[in-house]
Amino acid sequence: MPYAAATEADITEALSTLEGWERRGDRICKTFRFASFVEAFGFMSSVAIVAEKLDHHPEWRNVWATVEVELTTHDCSGLSRGDFLLAARMNELAAGRARG
Repeated sequence: MPYAAATEADITEALSTLEGWERRGDRICKTFRFASFVEAFGFMSSVAIVAEKLDHHPEWRNVWATVEVELTTHDCSGLSRGDFLLAARMNELAAGRARG
C-alpha cells in the first residue's frame, strides 16, 4: 500500500499525539524499554504482524530489553501517514509492557 508524503502540518499534528516519538530529519524515532529480552521480543513479534497488515515496516534494533525504532517511508523519501499509523500501534502494543 503506497503512502504519500506527509506535509509539515501533518507531521507536527501527528507528533503531538505520539508520546515519546521524536523527529530526526526524514524519520521518527523512539526507544522502548522492557523488563526482559522476552518482553522486548514479544513486542517485536506483535509489531511484525501489524507491520505486515499495514505493509509498512520499521527499521529497528534490539539489544536485550531495549528496542530502538526508526520509521520512514522510502517510497516518498520522507514521512508518511504509514509512519504515524505504525507508531501509534507500536505505542498501543507497548502500553503496560514498556518501561518509559
